[in-house]
Amino acid sequence: MENGYILEGVDMEDRNNRKQGGKIEQTIAEVQLEQARREKSYRERALKLFPWVCARCGREFFGKNLGLLTVHHKDHNHDNNPPDGSNWELLCVYCHDNEHSRYLDAEWSGGPTPGGKKKAPSTFKAFAGLDALLKDKKE
Repeated sequence: MENGYILEGVDMEDRNNRKQGGKIEQTIAEVQLEQARREKSYRERALKLFPWVCARCGREFFGKNLGLLTVHHKDHNHDNNPPDGSNWELLCVYCHDNEHSRYLDAEWSGGPTPGGKKKAPSTFKAFAGLDALLKDKKE
């Protein structure tokens, strides 16, 4: 009896895990479908607006290799899709990967992100007033 109860408890636990796993998988699938739908709509618009040329390396795309041309969001916000395409540029997959790598490197190092605002130069002057102090010593 005791062994039967333990097995029954394990079965219940296993069923709950499967239900939760199913919900997680369903949620992931829904998110992926939404992302694919969103990408398809702005990708199609970008391909109609811009010439099929990588904005960085200048490589031309047509026919079978058109899938290697990606839409890059200049501000890195995939929800910012203006109808005029002002936030997009077409990049080949290699230049697109390079652009995101540069962005991540700059973010990690604390430097300015590509396309972002640069920090204002320092206005601190370490030796300001030193000449006056030296003159006082000479006298």
